[in-house]
Amino acid sequence: MEKIGVIDYGMGNLHSLGKALERVAGNQRIVISYDPEELIACDRLVLPGVGGVKAAMNELRRLELNQLVVEASRKRPLLGICLGMQVLLDRSEENGGVPALGLIPGDVIRFTDPPRDAVERLKVPHMGWNRVRQTRPHAVWAGVPEDSWFYFVHSYHAAPVHAEHVLGSSEYTKVFASAVARDNIVGFQFHPEKSQSVGLRLLGNFAHWNGESR
Repeated sequence: MEKIGVIDYGMGNLHSLGKALERVAGNQRIVISYDPEELIACDRLVLPGVGGVKAAMNELRRLELNQLVVEASRKRPLLGICLGMQVLLDRSEENGGVPALGLIPGDVIRFTDPPRDAVERLKVPHMGWNRVRQTRPHAVWAGVPEDSWFYFVHSYHAAPVHAEHVLGSSEYTKVFASAVARDNIVGFQFHPEKSQSVGLRLLGNFAHWNGESR
């Protein structure tokens, strides 16, 4: 039986994500764990997360999971969600600069607060439903309509160095990367487990993805 491992480092919405994966994973077993040996035996890994990159990296290192994620990303499909997507990049600008996992070249930067005299004052954090434009074809987009709505909660966003690593984009104060991909790695800034049927479709696509883009 194949297994999908959800990495538990104390900073993710594990219950709803686990239930969502159970609905779409078919006969695969969902493993929620912080044990590196248990996780490395899984066929696919999901790195969730809410909060800040500094705290996330501290916990990943404390639990000796940072190297596990890097090693696993070379061999099997890996999905980062929200904060779990942000730590896939090189660095976050929060707290004066925080090194991350470095699996996708680029930085994580904060949305700029709108001017006080702006006609439309979009608040930071970006919270609520927003559309995602698919910037290139990928297996995880199969059956997901263009410009579908997904649920976001974040103050920082990914800024990949290379355009080919941007998988989807959204607009909030500016156009930003809301999905990223490189080889057998994908990441979503939004929460698919909170995004109704299209979110479940995305998770289902990942659950049966072999790591190739098409």
